[in-house]
Amino acid sequence: MPAKPKEARAVALVRDLIWRFYKALKIWKQKPLPQAIPGFRRRFDRIFTLHTGYDALDQLLTRLHRRKDELLKVLECPHIPLHTNASENDLRAFVTKRKISGGTLSRDGLVARDTMLGLMKTCKKLGLSFYRYLGDRLGIAGQIIPPLAGLVAAKA
Repeated sequence: MPAKPKEARAVALVRDLIWRFYKALKIWKQKPLPQAIPGFRRRFDRIFTLHTGYDALDQLLTRLHRRKDELLKVLECPHIPLHTNASENDLRAFVTKRKISGGTLSRDGLVARDTMLGLMKTCKKLGLSFYRYLGDRLGIAGQIIPPLAGLVAAKA
């Protein structure tokens, strides 16, 4: 059911406030100033405690406000991303593979598929050839590749 004109305006207002807040956080991340943190927290509270008179929107704002600490974690750790694009990209290969193959027939098949896809993604992020890594683990002569855990830790 389409939103009523007043409801649509309320949604547009809240959306605008949230996007402005997000843009301000992006700017702050470039040069984090600790003295600005209380202002961001107050601004978050003003936005996410709004009462618009529209139940669905008010419930959404309340739910997001309950997650304040999680959503504002960037104020404590400016190096973390403001979005989940990287995580969603990591899952894309899994979802595509599942759609193409129709899933797996057994729990073992699921574990094997997820393990291989996880190793492939990790190798790619580390700039390693998955096939060389797999060859090394299977004892095929060639380049010796150290354990991935050590490479991940070194890159972190």
